[in-house]
Amino acid sequence: MSNIAVETSPKSKRVGNKPRPGDAQKISSRKTKPTPSAVSPQKYDEHRAGRVTKRETILTLLSQPQGASIEDMMQATKWQQHSVRGFLAGTVKKKLGFSLTSSKTAGEVRRYRIEKRRGR
Repeated sequence: MSNIAVETSPKSKRVGNKPRPGDAQKISSRKTKPTPSAVSPQKYDEHRAGRVTKRETILTLLSQPQGASIEDMMQATKWQQHSVRGFLAGTVKKKLGFSLTSSKTAGEVRRYRIEKRRGR
């Protein structure tokens, strides 16, 4: 038989949940987090009602009759081009299920828009 030595750290030598000297000071000095009930639901709704999200901004631009270009959406949200394209593919088309169409006339930039759903 061979003897194998196993090194252990000082933390692993503790047995059970026996407190160390000084642990009481650490526990009593911890700051408590505010409870969720500190913010009333009414104030939260008022704060949220006045806020316009970037998602809403892009969907508003896309629902216009002329639609919106990538550059328009980039300026409105301060996103980069790849972020706008990812939002169009991932959120607008896949998650929300909107029919996204694009059109380009000669000499103009490509414009994207959401087709209105019929029958709803």
